[in-house]
Amino acid sequence: MDKTPDLSLEDVEFIKILAISDASILQKSMNSATIERLHSQIGVILREYYRENTMGQNKGWNKKFENYGITQDEGKAAIACARRLGINIF
Repeated sequence: MDKTPDLSLEDVEFIKILAISDASILQKSMNSATIERLHSQIGVILREYYRENTMGQNKGWNKKFENYGITQDEGKAAIACARRLGINIF
């Protein structure tokens, strides 16, 4: 049984914004609530997605991203942007 939390529409929107945005522009416009969400929620999701794709830890994130129309390229771009914003993705 899949025990990973489901993605909310807000999570999906946030990931898609990260995927298409310039980190320097985002950094200038983020408020404290957005930064907290990035660290506590989106960062966790992107770390799990990264681990699934690099370490073979099948936790269902690829399928969830696919179900919400997030391509592998968008996932990679969102991870890269999150890293530039200071989120540890390892």
